[in-house]
Parts: sequence; C-alpha cells; structure tokens
Amino acid sequence: MRLDHIAIAAQTLEEGVAWAEARLGVAMGPGGRHARYGTHNRLLGLAEGLYLEVIAPEPGAPSDGPRWFGLDEFTGPPRLANWICAADPFTPWLRHGMRAVPMQRGDLRWDMGVPEDGRLPMGGAFPTVLHWHSDSPPGQALLASGCALSRLTVQHPDAEGIAAELAGALTDPRIGFVTGPAMLTAQISTPNGLVTL
Repeated sequence: MRLDHIAIAAQTLEEGVAWAEARLGVAMGPGGRHARYGTHNRLLGLAEGLYLEVIAPEPGAPSDGPRWFGLDEFTGPPRLANWICAADPFTPWLRHGMRAVPMQRGDLRWDMGVPEDGRLPMGGAFPTVLHWHSDSPPGQALLASGCALSRLTVQHPDAEGIAAELAGALTDPRIGFVTGPAMLTAQISTPNGLVTL
C-alpha cells in the first residue's frame, strides 16, 4: 500500500480551489468530472508521485446513489477530508464498509473503495483505497508544482487501532497517527514555506 493522493472537500469547487490556492500560493491545475457520483475536481501535482485534489459536487449533475467522499453531508469551509492509498492487492483492503466501484474519467480507469452510503471509511481516518488500471495515473502525469507533502497526520480516537491495522502494509514515514478528535492535517512544503492544511 502506498499513499496516492490527499483530498480537500468543499461545498463548491470554486470555493475549494480558492481556499487551497490562497494557502499554497500556487495555482491548481485542471481536473475533470465524475459522472457516476456527480462531482468534479481540480488537481495539483506534488513531489514524489503524489497529488492534491480539490473535490466538490457538480451543480445540477445527478449521482448514481449517495455521493462519494461524504459530499452529500459536507458542510462548512473547505478542509482536508480524505487520504487515498493505492493498494495491491486491492480486495483485501476493502474494509470499513468499502466495496469496489469501477470508475472512469477521460482516459483514466480505476477501481475505488466506496461505502454504499458514500461516507468516508472511519470518517476519513482510514484510507480510501484504489487500484489504477491506467499506465499514467495523475501522480505520474501531473506537472510539478514546487509543492511537496512533508507530513500527514491522521487524528482519531482509535488512532492506535488504525495504525496497527495498516502496520506492515503502509510504511510511509510521512504519515503519523495521533489519538484525539477525528481530523486530518497535512504539512506541505511550498515555494513560500511550510503550510498546514
């Protein structure tokens, strides 16, 4: 298992992009639409094959059931809401209510772990898992932005249990687990210094 990307959720894509750009000091790149869930996104390439996503419901777009990433219930200002890991093998990591959902956006093809109710696994504390079927997923294809993930902190009342469940499979030293109220925090090195999301 490896960290693939981190996601900022927002009520509107415009609000989420403005929030991210104001903090990072760099412009978000293009993204696309997810017809199955009625969402759209913008992406930013980070160092070492990672990327940052801003995702929100697309106005007027229908959804095939509850929207993923918990977006049907999302309120408040934009915030870091999800971390997504590529898992191989994929099926054993479909845990905490996730089921495999085939996805497509343009030339991209992948399987995504999505609970039936659309909510995030353990409120976003357990990683959403995916498996790419494309030779050039966004982490490899996006242009460098000058930004890099320095630290991702997963805070949750059962942080020790989550860390134990992922032990041996996820060995990224940038990811840490802290006991406390559920929230995600990312420290990102930018051309203007270290920024916390």
